Amino acid sequence: MEAEESPAGAVRSTGPDRRKQGGVEDSGSCNGVLPGTELIETGSNQAAGRGDHSGPGSRGATGIRVLKRNMKRNGSRGCVTRKTRFGSRERDWLKGDAQRGCVCLYGAAEPQPPSSGPQTSSTSQPDLRLVLCSTSTTVEELCAQGDSQGLYVQLHGDLLRRLDPSERPLQMVYDYLTAMGYEDPLRIQKEAANSDLSCIIRFYSEKPLNADQLERTVLKGVFSVRKGKTQLHKWAERQVILCGTCLIVASVKDSLTGKMHILPLVGGKVEEVKRRQHCLMFSSAGPQAQTYYVNFDTLADYQRWHRQASKVVSQTVSLVDLSCYSLEEVPECLFYSQDVTHLNLRHNFMRLEGAGGLRNLNRFSQLKSLNLSHNRLGSFPESICEILTLTELNLSCNGIHSVPSQIANLQSLQTLSLDGNHLSSLPEELGGLAQLSSLGLSFNDLPHIPTVLDRLSGVDRLAMAGNKVETLELGILGRMTHLKNIDLRLNGLRWVHSEGLEAVKQVTHLDLRDNRLASLDLSSACSLETLHCERNRLGVLTLSGFTLRTLYASSNRLTTVNIYPVPNQLTHMDLSRNLLEYLPDWVCDTRKIEVLEVTHNLLSELPGRLFSSLSLRKLLAGNNRLQRLPDLLDHIPLEALDLQHNKLCELPESLFCKALNLRYLNVSANSLESIPSSSQSEESLSTLQELYLTGNNLSEHCAALLVGHQNLRVLHMAYNQLQSFPASKLSKLELLEELNLSGNKLKAIPSTVSSCKRLHTLTAHSNHISVFPEVLNLPEIKLVDLSCNELTEILLPDSLPPTLQELDLTGNSSLMLEHKTLNLFSHITTLKLDQKPAVTATGDSLGSSTLWNHGYTEMSGQRNKLCVSVLAVDHFGDSMEAAYGIFDGDRNEEVPRLLQCTMGDVLSEELQHSSVDTVYMSNTFLTSHRKLGVAGQKLGASALLCYIHHEPSDAAGYFSLTLANVGTCQAVLCRDGQPLPLSKVFSLEQSAEETERVKRCKAIITEDNKVSGVTWSSRLLGCSYLSPGVIPKPWVRTEPLCTQDEFLILGNRALFERVSYQEAVCTVQAVRDPRAAAKRLCTLAQSYGCRDNVGAVVVSLHIGEDSCTCDPPLAPPEGRGAPAPAPIPISVPLGDPATPSSSSGIASEFSSEMSASEVGSEAGSTASDENPSSGLASRPERRCSLHPAVTLCGTGPGGPGPVGTLPGLFQRQPSSATFSSNQSDNGLDSDDEVPLEGVISNGSKLEVEVDIHCCAFQIRSGAPEAPDDLRHDHRGSDHHSGGGGLAAKIRRQNSVVVSATNGCLLAVCGREISDLKKSPSTSSLFGKKLSNGSVVALEDSHNLIEVALEAPKKKSGYFSAPAQQDPEDQLVVPACLERDVREQLRSQNAVVPGPPPLSTPPATRDPDWDHPHPPQLPRQDLAAPASLQQEVYDTAL
Repeated sequence: MEAEESPAGAVRSTGPDRRKQGGVEDSGSCNGVLPGTELIETGSNQAAGRGDHSGPGSRGATGIRVLKRNMKRNGSRGCVTRKTRFGSRERDWLKGDAQRGCVCLYGAAEPQPPSSGPQTSSTSQPDLRLVLCSTSTTVEELCAQGDSQGLYVQLHGDLLRRLDPSERPLQMVYDYLTAMGYEDPLRIQKEAANSDLSCIIRFYSEKPLNADQLERTVLKGVFSVRKGKTQLHKWAERQVILCGTCLIVASVKDSLTGKMHILPLVGGKVEEVKRRQHCLMFSSAGPQAQTYYVNFDTLADYQRWHRQASKVVSQTVSLVDLSCYSLEEVPECLFYSQDVTHLNLRHNFMRLEGAGGLRNLNRFSQLKSLNLSHNRLGSFPESICEILTLTELNLSCNGIHSVPSQIANLQSLQTLSLDGNHLSSLPEELGGLAQLSSLGLSFNDLPHIPTVLDRLSGVDRLAMAGNKVETLELGILGRMTHLKNIDLRLNGLRWVHSEGLEAVKQVTHLDLRDNRLASLDLSSACSLETLHCERNRLGVLTLSGFTLRTLYASSNRLTTVNIYPVPNQLTHMDLSRNLLEYLPDWVCDTRKIEVLEVTHNLLSELPGRLFSSLSLRKLLAGNNRLQRLPDLLDHIPLEALDLQHNKLCELPESLFCKALNLRYLNVSANSLESIPSSSQSEESLSTLQELYLTGNNLSEHCAALLVGHQNLRVLHMAYNQLQSFPASKLSKLELLEELNLSGNKLKAIPSTVSSCKRLHTLTAHSNHISVFPEVLNLPEIKLVDLSCNELTEILLPDSLPPTLQELDLTGNSSLMLEHKTLNLFSHITTLKLDQKPAVTATGDSLGSSTLWNHGYTEMSGQRNKLCVSVLAVDHFGDSMEAAYGIFDGDRNEEVPRLLQCTMGDVLSEELQHSSVDTVYMSNTFLTSHRKLGVAGQKLGASALLCYIHHEPSDAAGYFSLTLANVGTCQAVLCRDGQPLPLSKVFSLEQSAEETERVKRCKAIITEDNKVSGVTWSSRLLGCSYLSPGVIPKPWVRTEPLCTQDEFLILGNRALFERVSYQEAVCTVQAVRDPRAAAKRLCTLAQSYGCRDNVGAVVVSLHIGEDSCTCDPPLAPPEGRGAPAPAPIPISVPLGDPATPSSSSGIASEFSSEMSASEVGSEAGSTASDENPSSGLASRPERRCSLHPAVTLCGTGPGGPGPVGTLPGLFQRQPSSATFSSNQSDNGLDSDDEVPLEGVISNGSKLEVEVDIHCCAFQIRSGAPEAPDDLRHDHRGSDHHSGGGGLAAKIRRQNSVVVSATNGCLLAVCGREISDLKKSPSTSSLFGKKLSNGSVVALEDSHNLIEVALEAPKKKSGYFSAPAQQDPEDQLVVPACLERDVREQLRSQNAVVPGPPPLSTPPATRDPDWDHPHPPQLPRQDLAAPASLQQEVYDTAL
């Protein structure tokens, strides 16, 4: 609806239909006006506007238009639903200049009840004005137009800052979007007008009130007060204030004039008075304690005052914490608290002037500690130098360029923090602070160590990380005899010079990490105890060993390490990831070495004397070239030994006999054929608890040798040559908790596994197991993975253990599960089952793409929740394209789930606007970042997205792969048997370029290499509060695919930290099935020591000369972004063979009395998209790269578009773990995670190894007769019983909506055409919010999590379908009457004509990746009647 002009200016909408409208009319347009907005157009010449305009509603020289309505939210506090559009004049005005745009001005919200956080946004409905302006429009001009006193800006839902009159709001938005990664000015203009951006940057015309902030800063009111404990004093009405550390009672009612009674509360008491209702007694501390009784009017006041006063009296020091309150000045009544010694004003916007400004802080006579960090001061406030009592001052991250000479007045100062500023020098007056002992100068612009430090004799620690020191003179450090601890990380340091032989005797700790040093000689630092020099370019390292205790020198190029004399005090040494071919002799001579880490070197042997050390407790020597270990002659105290990824053929026979303290042993990825015995006698003294033997050549005879390790808790023997596991031996391992026997040749798990009462994890995928093991009787069992086996049935006990959380039965093609069995699994959080493949009329399976197919795995490891999600769509757009992604939230699962559900939709939309790879991929990431809403303010995730497509400029060519990523998710392509890395790792430890960018943003990088102590990644989706240090702009790369490309591997950080690119490629080459290959990758990572979430996607590529996938011509190929015709709808008759059998969990779910949205909500996640939904739906002609279609006149120049006939639609995957509102814990794991209600009746979900969520449904109001070739029955009785419920529905409805989704037929029936213009999930969820507070814009791309939340609850089990017929009650048709019954049913069923199937499957290129590929359906020119209206819509299933 276009806004109408009105002379009065304000046009209000009073119609109820506008307030109740539930859709999004223009989801992709930048011109959406928020409901309840006031539209003000402000020209570039604002001076004239201010002089001529009498008010915001009048029209003057600049032409003001006002449209004001009540705002309606969609239920989430950060996002507003758009329901109208700009008028044509406004759109023309925006198109005239890219520097024009609109600013959303929110009104002040009313105070809300206190909440858990200090800065929670209000959930009220403030007025909203849309102001059309330009980038040159200032705050002063906007205030003049809107009659407001000032404007405030709020970034990522955090603090509120008052804007200066000269600041330009629209330019601020444009700058912010540019910093995010947007480049096109028109796209920036469009994004700036998007209402979803308010979750990232928002402007207020008044400062919103926050009840929690008011409570924690000042509490006041008029209450009945009595002084003293005796009855001599009378009750009187007085003004009472609780502020800071004191209770203030006025002597006059309703007035702060006259005498004020001050009661210090620190160390005092606050108690409830039981004989009076809502009464508290406040008492001060000390022998002269005073007491006041305050009687409150309401219970809410009583609780609020009691809560706040209790915090004050519990303090041991007089501390006032006013951090993160958007304060411009402290409350004036705070100055009554003259006992305040510590004042925390961090993360505010303090000003110099004002009654509570910085100039008046010297009124605190006892103030010792003052924290003013992150206040955007811009300069050092000289008034602070007048607070002579200060001993601690923090002015970090304030943009300060210089320190005034008045700093010399603070003679009591002991700690001064100036980190994160722009200091390039220090004043000489600073040297006069004799008591200064700590000086923080990190992340400034200092080019050298300041000479003023010579005079600061009390400073023993020099913190100068992140500066610009390129040369370090050891002689200068030698003259500063007071410096002991020196931090010079991240300085770009190139040289360390030593002048002469002068010793540096005082330095004990030196940190030189992440610099550019090629060599380092610190032999003159004779007192050095700890040295950090990781991630340099060191080839040679020379040190003094007199006092050396710890040495960290990993990730260099060291070939030798010289230490003299022998470091007899050395206890910990890390030389991993270097080029060492041998260990220096002095390593064996040191007497106190406890931890030695030499992984990822070139060591071919370890000295025998090393294993004679009486101090060594932990030896990590994996990823070397070791062929044998020396024999152990004496007992050693070794507790942990890691020898994975070597060339060991055997272990010393005396290993377990001599290393009696050994608790951890990892010898995975070697060539072992046997393991030593646990003891030479019958009695074993082994204390081994964790044993990893994955990836060797061990047989079942080795399993018998494990019986002596009776303390064993974790046993990994995956990918060996085990054909069986001795039953009698397994029963001896009674303490076993985790058992992994995957990738062997086992036919059964011994029944004696029931003796392992503590077993909680059994992983035995990729074997030949046909009988389900007896593990469901174990009391602590949590995870059972028996995927990729040969199971045929499951024998279940009467009841399952309540601890069971995950059961994976995928890849068992012969497994048939009854309804009773599935109902027993109803309490399981994650149940993974195969979908039975759909078949055509000839009985052939309807399989996956002939060009690519995929498999993936997500494993939680030892974490309590799964924070990795995968997006996998084999048929994206017109099915000649594919999209794959992986998202890793580290310790939050909410953001990965949101990205999994929305990023494919966003990519589909962006492809309609641009065909340039860097543009549409970057915009996909940036738009997904915006769509995270409130969830993306504090939480984030690494993301990687791959898009396989034809090049728009060369539609006749081969396919290309466009990849984009942020964070630490990675992708590698196997080309001609070799790994080709495609992604870029945005980690501070691996990207010097990103480190420099973060330093320029003045973000603090902590010692563990995290931005602001939060994340290792410099680019993430989400975590917008870390901007500009962390941004969402992705790395984009396009790689043309060729016949030598075999497969693609996607993985998260945990996978590639443990599995190298080369090993990953070799691993996948050895496995035929992509799903089994993904399983193997994750299992290897866990066996190599990964305890975190791990995820992997393997995409098999079949792009070869014999991969022709042409279809008979039906329609010309659509250009990218071109409008597409509606597909021809089809229907399925009774007993259609594509209906899954009732014995599978899917068919029974569809045959129950449930709507399609219910089905989608129940199937809480999926693992693949192996079967195409395109087989039963009509598409444009599909042409392969070998036989391209001729471009017809009128076709878009971009070639065959990625969206095909359904632009903006794709098949989307929901979570593969239970959606939970309280599992996003900002980095904390918890065991009390509760699933969201509504996903299923008891919080469980069914995971299906196919995509069954979001497809294009074909709608029509009538149904003509079906052709004779579609009127057939299937031969199997299972399909009759499974399809009965579905067929009954088809008969009962007038209009039928049928979609083939990976071989599953889903039906949505009996809806009006007008109601189907929007997605069902959108129409049902409008105006509602997630219980976890996440915001995803309710546009055409809807949030499947919201669909799950709205799913109706069922009373019991997965498949409690009241209308489901029992098989015994179904009608039995005699053979002689079968034909007549079919004719009767045919006459009752109106069937839409559909294409008949083919029977010839296309060939594939690579026999190693060959799978049964079902036939494709031919295209037929089916002309639909003109009277039948067709609609296309999305549904979330």
